[in-house]
Amino acid sequence: MTVSSVRALVVDDSATIRTFVKNALEHQGFEVTEAKSGFEALKILPKERFNLIVTDVNMPDINGLELVKYVRKEEAHRGTPLVIISTDGRERDRDRGMQLGATAYLVKPFKAEDLVALVRRVLEKGVNVAPQMVQPAPKRG
Repeated sequence: MTVSSVRALVVDDSATIRTFVKNALEHQGFEVTEAKSGFEALKILPKERFNLIVTDVNMPDINGLELVKYVRKEEAHRGTPLVIISTDGRERDRDRGMQLGATAYLVKPFKAEDLVALVRRVLEKGVNVAPQMVQPAPKRG
């Protein structure tokens, strides 16, 4: 699969984060569709196929963990790599997301390079990649 053929769905209620993730992925040649909520993602998913889903956890209607459960139950999306992005880096939260079927977990804030590197690893290895958790590098100052 070439990068230009990768279709990604980015789900986050924050327009700022959606734009940041979309720009980072589009800069690498990905085709990106945005959903501003878990509910909106559930309306898009039956109509389109994606090679990657990136979702926030904390959203007002259907949260990212519920979205992960849905994606893993649906035959059409069962094998789609799914990256959770969240401000919550606690081990229990990460473990919960991974148990539900997330492919990787990235803690906010993160750099575009961190996201792109993680997404490339996920796409190279597929849905069965060993659980990944990337924490932001400590600030130097």
